[in-house]
Amino acid sequence: MNSASHPSAQKRTRRNRSFFASTILLCAPLLMGGCSLFSPIPQPRGSLIEKADYSQLIPGTSTQSDAMDLLGSPTAHATFDDNTWIYVSMITSPRPLSFPKIDKQQVVVLNFDNSGVLRKLNTLGKSNAVNVGMVGRTTPAPGTKTSVIQQLLGNVGRYNPMSNMGSTFGGSSGPMSNQGTGNGGSGNTLP
Repeated sequence: MNSASHPSAQKRTRRNRSFFASTILLCAPLLMGGCSLFSPIPQPRGSLIEKADYSQLIPGTSTQSDAMDLLGSPTAHATFDDNTWIYVSMITSPRPLSFPKIDKQQVVVLNFDNSGVLRKLNTLGKSNAVNVGMVGRTTPAPGTKTSVIQQLLGNVGRYNPMSNMGSTFGGSSGPMSNQGTGNGGSGNTLP
């Protein structure tokens, strides 16, 4: 008699298939949840301004208050010119173990004259961006180089927990000062 046609062998085969199917059904949501790692959710950042909004501003006639009503407050002002308003917006996607990827970037620059009237409107996109790389070197700092021993022993004797309590036991400047424990904290003198 063939073992595959035996009733107990058929039950085991069905039981194994049902176990395998139930395992797949239980693991499927976990596997599908992992797919979100491969399709990051875009995140808007900054002042999201649509073309329909800033196209209503007309150079020569629109004012700063018109721009504020349509676009809101600017992301930044120019460093040395309060009459230059900058609106920055971007859409980024997170990347594992790295900086977010910039999918879309837009900068709207409004230049006003001293009376607050719009003189120039300029839009910049991702193609106008300049990639600034980080320099790997370190900046030297002025000062002396101290060893580990000097760093560990450099503060020996400088801490006195009794100095702020009005005590006459020791001075607040450490053991090398003229204030000592004798003579009421006025220091000891050599004969």
